[in-house]
Amino acid sequence: MSDAAAAPSRGVPLLTVFAEPDFRRLWIVGLVIFGVRWIETIAVGVFVYQERGSALLVATMMLLRLVPMALLGAFLGAWAERMERRTALLLIVLASFATSLTLGLLALAGALEVWHLAVASFINGVSWAADNPVRRMMLGQVVGAERMSTAMSVDVGTNNASRMLGPTLGGLLLATTGIQGPFLLSALFYLVAIGATLRLAYRNEVQAPSGEGVLNRVAAGVTLVLNDQRLTAIMVVTLIYNIFAWPTTSMVPVIGQDRLLLGAEGVGFLASMDGVGAFFGALLIAWLARPDRYARLYVGGVASYSALMALFALLPHAFPSGLALMLAGLGGSGFSIMQTTLVFLATPPEMRSRVLGLLSVCIGVGPIGFIHLGLLADAIGAHYAVALSGAEGLLALWLARRWWRAI
Repeated sequence: MSDAAAAPSRGVPLLTVFAEPDFRRLWIVGLVIFGVRWIETIAVGVFVYQERGSALLVATMMLLRLVPMALLGAFLGAWAERMERRTALLLIVLASFATSLTLGLLALAGALEVWHLAVASFINGVSWAADNPVRRMMLGQVVGAERMSTAMSVDVGTNNASRMLGPTLGGLLLATTGIQGPFLLSALFYLVAIGATLRLAYRNEVQAPSGEGVLNRVAAGVTLVLNDQRLTAIMVVTLIYNIFAWPTTSMVPVIGQDRLLLGAEGVGFLASMDGVGAFFGALLIAWLARPDRYARLYVGGVASYSALMALFALLPHAFPSGLALMLAGLGGSGFSIMQTTLVFLATPPEMRSRVLGLLSVCIGVGPIGFIHLGLLADAIGAHYAVALSGAEGLLALWLARRWWRAI
């Protein structure tokens, strides 16, 4: 049976999850991963667009971070069941540290090329794909089902706080130190995450070999999702968000430079507005959310994010555009928090890693959206492409209503 019944009737105070030492350590690791992701995303986007002048190539950099989710997410979920998760998390963080350090050293030597960034984006995408079945699974195990929504509010709020500071910091470093600055700072941050991981006391019992192959375990997870209307609906809504809504974020540097005429610092500040709204949205959800509101927060988050990103793209001035981004983040925080929370609560404990891996696969379909958006941007302009993608997301969500009503 699922743990949905264990969810509290009202929000759990934030301090109760921070009372768990291992939650704090996992939170620090997430803070580093999220912060580095946004620092490097804005730096890579600006650098690639300045070097090649192609909106499609900018979108491709984010696409390469998502491809591993689609290709490997299900297998990583099954693999995580057979490995001690602290060890898996340490390997993930070490790989990310090595990638950022290598890029920073290449930049210092004046040898950094766009293809280096493409390879690094793919490697980091593998780490990103493993986050749901490894680190977030550990978060749920550490705090328990009754505090999962609060834990995810904190985790997503941390991601969104990094979206406030990361793009701004990345833009400032890019403008003042060159492309090597963001990557060397990222490597330094990863050292902090390595230290936090090594201090984790949590250990899970590795499942004993059962003779069941990886493909069979993945198939069992797929069967569970298809037979559970709630899980099916969650995956459908996730697909819509990651095809039509999420890719629009990649065009913020392009719109900031071409339409709003901002420099690197201004682009970084503009990109951070999404995170400002999402951070405060996460705080509100942690304080007020009840289980009977989870589905509305989840679906409504996709609708509001799609509509407001379309509005952002069409506004001609920086201030209202930034305000639209902030409001988009406020609504989108509901989707981000409830995505993992709903899966965790609706899935039997022994199947959670597999289903969270399948969730990563649904997130990983984003490359379809990035290709679609990049081609549109090169054909009709980035701002019209973002507006059209947002409208398509709203239409897809309306057409999928028979699924998400089951959540």
